[in-house]
Amino acid sequence: MLLIVNFTWNDKNMAQLQQVTSQSQFDELLKKAGRCLTVVHFQAPWAPQCAMMNDVMSELSKEHTTSSFVTLEAEEVPEVSEKYEISSVPTILFFKGGEKVDRLDGAHAPELSKKVQRLAVSGGPATGEVAPRRDLNERLKELTSAAPCMLFMKGSPQEPRCGFSRTIVGLLKEHSIQFSSFDILSDDEVRQGLKTYSNWPTFPQLYANGELVGGVDIVKELAESGELQNTCPKSLSLEDRLKAVINRGPVMLFMKGNKQEARCGFSRQTLELLNGAGVEYDTFDILSDEEVRQGLKTFSNWPTYPQLYVKGELVGGVDIVRELSESGELEAVLRGDS
Repeated sequence: MLLIVNFTWNDKNMAQLQQVTSQSQFDELLKKAGRCLTVVHFQAPWAPQCAMMNDVMSELSKEHTTSSFVTLEAEEVPEVSEKYEISSVPTILFFKGGEKVDRLDGAHAPELSKKVQRLAVSGGPATGEVAPRRDLNERLKELTSAAPCMLFMKGSPQEPRCGFSRTIVGLLKEHSIQFSSFDILSDDEVRQGLKTYSNWPTFPQLYANGELVGGVDIVKELAESGELQNTCPKSLSLEDRLKAVINRGPVMLFMKGNKQEARCGFSRQTLELLNGAGVEYDTFDILSDEEVRQGLKTFSNWPTYPQLYVKGELVGGVDIVRELSESGELEAVLRGDS
């Protein structure tokens, strides 16, 4: 039996597609699916590519008559989207037995059909997959440099999901090393790509200033020799780090994605408003750094993104930026004239 979960808004397809509106409903769906294949399509109403993928999913539902197709708005159920590091739409994940077995980023209908056909029969990803996208190395460089000390591990420091990850977290904490982490189980593209990028086939992997230190054995050796604290750079406190990032440029936009590719509707709208003002600005992708993403909410007392700063001071989110634009004040605010 094949179960396909599609996050969609295309009304004409709703006869074939169920809707999921909460994390608990989503979790229950995966639980009931058991060993059946579950294909999860994350989408947004502002992305026209999603409507096209909805049509493809609808046609697949007719071909695979034993399959179930489910829809969910990615931004409306952020717990699920964040858990699986959904940074753009459309994105489709493939599950079996509650575990993610494959991923497809972008509106690639032929590839979606191939994956469904293959996984419905084989139950697992085939060999000889298409090479990673060209921008993967750029993303990995950004991730490995996201904090002075970055640990790529299975699980989180609070809940390691393998013995080696648990050991290395214990060593770092024992030696008072401040570090950020990335759960490689949440993103198979990063998990596989980092092996080639670093020429290191296993996890966990520890990076200092963007350079690979090594795995658990090397970290053990450094700890035993007393060199670990010299290898890992002294980190700024979170507050000092946030101040430094906020003041990286006169105008800083903290958003999902970057200038070239906004990864949520609100970020895209804010970019359009800033571009219309004709003032230079810099951006920071909060999806690349969970510590900054969570810490900035408290630091600024502003719970959502995007967030716009001018000369280190919070201006606000997309609604405030829109109001300033409509009143003709935006350019003056960005230039620090008011």
